[in-house]
Amino acid sequence: MHPLSPLLLILSLVFLPISSHKLSNDSSSAAFDLIRAGRPNAGASLLDHYRHLIFKDRDRHRRRQIYNRRRGACEGDDNVTLSSSFAMPLSSGAYAHNGEYFVRIHVGTPPQAFLLVADTGSELLWMNCRQRRRCRRCANAAGKKRVFHADASSSFRPIRCSSELCKTTLPFSLTTCPRSVSPCLYDYSYDDGSTAQGIFAKETGTVTLSNGRMERLENLVIGCTSAASGSSFEGADGVLGLGYSPVSFAVRAGNRFGGRFSYCLVDHLSPRNASNYLVFGPNRSVRHGSVRSTPLVISDRTQPFYQVGVVGISIDGQDLRISRAVWDVDDDGGTIVDSGTSLTFLVEPAYKAVTAALNRRLEPVPRVQMDPFEYCYNWTVPVAAEIEKRGFPKMVVHLNGSARLEPPVKSYVIDVAPGVKCLGFQSAKWPGQSTIGNILQQEHLWEFDIRNLRLRFKRSRCLNKP
Repeated sequence: MHPLSPLLLILSLVFLPISSHKLSNDSSSAAFDLIRAGRPNAGASLLDHYRHLIFKDRDRHRRRQIYNRRRGACEGDDNVTLSSSFAMPLSSGAYAHNGEYFVRIHVGTPPQAFLLVADTGSELLWMNCRQRRRCRRCANAAGKKRVFHADASSSFRPIRCSSELCKTTLPFSLTTCPRSVSPCLYDYSYDDGSTAQGIFAKETGTVTLSNGRMERLENLVIGCTSAASGSSFEGADGVLGLGYSPVSFAVRAGNRFGGRFSYCLVDHLSPRNASNYLVFGPNRSVRHGSVRSTPLVISDRTQPFYQVGVVGISIDGQDLRISRAVWDVDDDGGTIVDSGTSLTFLVEPAYKAVTAALNRRLEPVPRVQMDPFEYCYNWTVPVAAEIEKRGFPKMVVHLNGSARLEPPVKSYVIDVAPGVKCLGFQSAKWPGQSTIGNILQQEHLWEFDIRNLRLRFKRSRCLNKP
């Protein structure tokens, strides 16, 4: 999700340098379970589910085009433990009618558990929060969701508005500073009406290594959201920003654990109990099997987004005629890999070429109208069964370094209603950037090596533990 989308923009939780608390030098590992947020709610149709996702995705994509704010340079952490890693459960949020993936995290002393959206398109870590036991305004922030009780945590320390951190580094911080000791405030609102307000603070996170040992990550910068409204974050308690920035959890934790993080996205409509992990540090699964690699592009102009160099797209082995400018990361084009956006957005020239090529191969099947999708097909007719038997058109995204992303057909010819399939793309304004969403990323293992600027990936059912 980008900092321009409802998920990303509501920023409020940041991760500052992890404390100097040393990890053991053993080869232990740990993981965050990935919990997918997107299966339709009972009573909601699959089409309604996708319409909801597209509404959120479009708002996110629109905001990304105008996203701009101050930021400092990313610096490494000299205290690196290359042999250690940790992981957190990660799963689809479909069951909550949400298009993102959820991750479990523990914050505070003693630790309090939360379910956050795993978002490579933002750098902020925030959650619904209550600073005092009696706080009427705070109750509106969470409703029936979990709330971080700051007063119950001995490690909670508000960041002052007079600090350089607040003035120059923290995203979406307000200039309001009535007294030097007053807290650093943030306030954000979305196009869909969603809003979040709160204060920045330093806190401690707790992770579990694979050997069962608990480890504390100190000096995390978090967003304590005291008031929030809107429907942008169904099923989640906040956001875990994994984008590239000085205050990002991904950069700080990644630098501490080998400069890399990885995740495997289960099928985006998987049930609640299907999960994998968000891993910081070495991931054994990345080292086995057919792993592909391409340069990871990070620049001051596009932070906190991770970009990849796309060479082109082919359908059934035939390269499509798409201008190179569309993929040029040094100009007005480029392609972002974003776990917080559900569908894949292609800028207009690429969208037209890809959908036209796929439609030609599916042309014998009668078209049906299913707004907001442009290309949908009646899959109950006999000719549809013939196409399935003959084989769906194969799409390949060709990346720099001869890497090929070959998503499963269900990632781009998607079921949106009983007996109806649609091409799972949305058009984006050109000039602009395309976005590889989490549905096209599903059933793949992805490793973001931010130290060596490499993106590694391979097909996976996401059944193996790291």
